[in-house]
Amino acid sequence: MASYCKGIFLLVAAIQGAIAAVTFTVPNQAHTAGYKYAPLDPAPVGISFEFFAFPSYFTNVSATNQCLSNWKDLTGLWPPIRIGGTTQDRAQYDSKTSAYVVYSVSNPADAPASLTFGSSFLTLAGSYGGSVVVGLNRGKNKIQNTINAAKVAVSEVKNLLAVELGNEPEYYSRNGQPIASGSWSPAIDAASQNNWAVSVGSAVNKAQIIQAGNSNDSPPQWGAAELIATENATVKQYVKTYAHHNYPGGSVTSLMSHKGISSNLHVFDADVAAALKEGKPYVFGETNSVSGGGAAGVSPTFGAALWTMDYVLRASYSNISRTYFHHGTVGNCQYCFWGRYSMGAPYYGAYAATALLAKASFLTALDDGTSNYAAYVSFGSDGAPLRVLLYNSDYFGGSGSRSTQSFELRGLAGSSLKAKRLTAESAMSRVDQGGKVTFGGQTFTDGDCKIAGTESVESLAVSNGQATVTLKASEALLVYL
Repeated sequence: MASYCKGIFLLVAAIQGAIAAVTFTVPNQAHTAGYKYAPLDPAPVGISFEFFAFPSYFTNVSATNQCLSNWKDLTGLWPPIRIGGTTQDRAQYDSKTSAYVVYSVSNPADAPASLTFGSSFLTLAGSYGGSVVVGLNRGKNKIQNTINAAKVAVSEVKNLLAVELGNEPEYYSRNGQPIASGSWSPAIDAASQNNWAVSVGSAVNKAQIIQAGNSNDSPPQWGAAELIATENATVKQYVKTYAHHNYPGGSVTSLMSHKGISSNLHVFDADVAAALKEGKPYVFGETNSVSGGGAAGVSPTFGAALWTMDYVLRASYSNISRTYFHHGTVGNCQYCFWGRYSMGAPYYGAYAATALLAKASFLTALDDGTSNYAAYVSFGSDGAPLRVLLYNSDYFGGSGSRSTQSFELRGLAGSSLKAKRLTAESAMSRVDQGGKVTFGGQTFTDGDCKIAGTESVESLAVSNGQATVTLKASEALLVYL
C-alpha cells in the first residue's frame, strides 16, 4: 500500500509539474506564426549622463570606458549616450573658459544650482566612439547662448545624433525657470519647443537635429502625440527623434514584475505610434528605476537588474528604439550601473539584454505580458532565430524556500543547446554590499568593469524539437539557438 501511495503521489506531482510548465514555441523564421515583430536598433541599450557629471564619468571614473566597451564587444558598436538632465537647464555656454564645467557645491554629493561649460566639454563628447545626444538649455530662455553651444556641438561632436532643447519642461514653472515666468502649459511649451527647434536648426543649418519632447509626466499630457499635433512641416524637418523620460518606481517586487513592466510600457503606445507615423524613432531619452538618483532599498538590487533586462526588451518589443539609463552624481547615485569603486547589480541586467539583442534585426515576445513569465526571441537580418531569453519574475527576497518554474521550448532544431544564466542569491542581492550576481557564472570587477571568473555554459538536451529548463524565482536564462 505504501508503495502504491508513493506511486500515486509521484504521478500527481508529475502531472502538476506538467500543468505548471510554461510552454513557448520558437518561430523558425521572423514574421511568422502570428507574432508581432519589432525592428531593432543596432545598439538599443544606452546611457544618459547627468550634464554636469558627464566630464567626471569620462575623466575620473575608470570603469566607464570598459563598461561601455563590454557592450560594444557584443554588438560591434559603441552604445549610444545622451548628455543631459536637470542641470542642462542650469548650464550656460561660456566660450572663454577652458574648463569642461565650472561650478561650486557645498557638498560633493550635490548637483550644482548653476554652472557654465566650455567648448572642451563638447570636444570631450566628440571623442566618444558612439552616437551622442547633447542636451542644451531652454529653461533660462537665452536662445542665442543655446545656439552658440549648438554650433560648437555640431562642429566638435563627430557622432552627434541630436541636440535636446530643454529637459522635462513640465517642471519649469515650479523650478522657477525664466521661460515659464508667465503662464505655462503643454500647449505653451509646444509652441516654445517648435520655435526653438526652427531657430536652432536653421542656425546650425542642419535638418533632423532635434530630439524633441523630453518630458517625464505620463502621456498623453506632455507626450509626443500631443506635441506632434502642434508641429508644422517646417518644425518636423528639424526633428530627428521624439523622446520621453520614464521612472516607474515602486518596490523591488512591483518593479521587477513582468506583468507590471508590460503594463507600464503600454502607457506609451499612442506616443510611439504617433512618432512612427512621422517616420521618426521614439526613444526613452532618460530612464531608470526610481527618480531622483534612485532608492537605496530598490535601485541597487538584483531585482532592479532583472527589471533593467526585461524593461529593455519589452521597450524594444514596443518599438521604443533606444533606452538611455540615467547616471547622476558620481558617488551619490543608487541606480547607477557603475561608479568609481563598485559595480551596480543593474549592469548585469543591461548586459544580459544586450547579449540577447546583439547583432539582431528583429525581436518578438512569445508571451502576452499578463503573467510573471516572459520569453523573447531575437532574429538575424535573414530572419533566422538567434537567441531566446526566458525570465521568471516571481519574487524571492532571500528567506524561506525559493520556488521554481519550468519553461518548455518547442520548435527547436538540433540535439542540444547552450545557455547562460543570470542569477543571484535573491532579488535583494546588492553587488555594492558584497552580494554575488553572475551572468554565465561570471562577474564584472569593481572599479574597472572587466569580466572575471570562469564562464559557465549550461547544456540543454533537445528531444523531438523540445527542451525543458527550470528557472528559480528571480532568475533569467539566455539560450543560444
